Amino acid sequence: MTGINGATEGTENTERLSLFSKTSVFSVAKNALTRPVSSRPLVVLRVAFGLLMTASMVRFMARGWVTELYVLPQFHFTFWGFEWIRPLPPTGMWLVFILLALLGLTIAAGLATRPSLITFFLLFTYVELIDKAYYLNHYYFVSLLTSLLIFLPVRGDWSVDGRFGWGPPQPFVPAWMLWLVRGQLGLVYFFAGVAKLNPDWLVAAQPLSIWLHARTSTPLLGPLFDTAWMPYLFSWAGMLFDLTVPFWLSWRKSRGVAYLAVIVFHGLTGLLFNIGMFPWIMIACTLVFFDWRLPGQPAPSSKVAKSPRWVVGFLALFLGIQLLLPLRHWLYPGNVNWTEEGFRFAWRVMLVEKTGQVTFTVRDPASGRQWHVLPSQYLTVQQDKQMSFQPDMIIQFAHFLAAQYSQPVEVRAEVYVSWNGRPSRLLLDPAQNLLAIAPDWRPKSFILAP
Repeated sequence: MTGINGATEGTENTERLSLFSKTSVFSVAKNALTRPVSSRPLVVLRVAFGLLMTASMVRFMARGWVTELYVLPQFHFTFWGFEWIRPLPPTGMWLVFILLALLGLTIAAGLATRPSLITFFLLFTYVELIDKAYYLNHYYFVSLLTSLLIFLPVRGDWSVDGRFGWGPPQPFVPAWMLWLVRGQLGLVYFFAGVAKLNPDWLVAAQPLSIWLHARTSTPLLGPLFDTAWMPYLFSWAGMLFDLTVPFWLSWRKSRGVAYLAVIVFHGLTGLLFNIGMFPWIMIACTLVFFDWRLPGQPAPSSKVAKSPRWVVGFLALFLGIQLLLPLRHWLYPGNVNWTEEGFRFAWRVMLVEKTGQVTFTVRDPASGRQWHVLPSQYLTVQQDKQMSFQPDMIIQFAHFLAAQYSQPVEVRAEVYVSWNGRPSRLLLDPAQNLLAIAPDWRPKSFILAP
């Protein structure tokens, strides 16, 4: 009996210890995420983000891209599920961008903060969804970040709303709000690093070999770009930076050095490669990792206002989707860098250098007549370039092309694509009638192996 009782008692003690350990870990995590912290990092982020958005919209208008990208094209490559979105008439599109530039200023100033963020999100995302030929990772990031800021108390003490009492400033927020934004930024870096764990990037140093060898005229660094080792240095350094920098930024002791690395890394990529505002957006947004506690600032109060459960639930769902969406390419057959299935919205940044050439053949099955069509007859240079190696866009254009004829036709495409320095190869089955394939998210069996 003693042995039995002893064994039973030992089991009970083990269970209690296990339960205590789990409870302690849960309690520590809960306390860490709900403890009051200064809202100043969110305020700094709001100001920097708003000013950058204004600069970005002014730059976009000054370069004439409103007319070039949204007014002149006669056809737009819509996103699946958003085929109903169309560009406004010329005056309307210009007003959208002017309003976006002004909203950037009101966001930075904290004037009508939440309405400004909501309006900016709706207008910016509307523009982004007009044509996927213009998709860029930082456009997607801007929409995500704006949608997060809508639900967070970002007025703080640097806002017109707070100064005039139009909205109560919230000097302290639960720590999870900061870590939600930091987590979103961290996911961008981390998934970009994971995507670089492939033979092209690490073994062949592609596509950086192609890009750097084309920039040998760069002052000071140019001669180094003609060496064999420099592309490998850039490739491995870029992979390690993306995979680890969120963690270095999260650790107080390494934060300063990590942010210096952020400035150097993004400054260099912005100088060498034509990637728009992305480097400057990341430099500005990573400021949210700093505490921004000023001397003399009051200590955090013991309590902060709780967010409604539906807000917490929505933000948790949001973060869950962001964790899963970059992994969806595993649901498709083949190499995502070749097939492009699951490539967008996954932070696959600067991974491929592709060129393609497409010739469409339209056939009248009733008469047997057929003729060749070059997409440049209908598309802008940017649209033509992007479509030439993206199967879903090729299918969309085939359906558009068929609609230009009064009689039923068949449409096929001969598509040759060069990928990261490889010789051109057929991307699609040239015998496939593209009109038999729906332009949706399902895997496309007519994509050939690389």
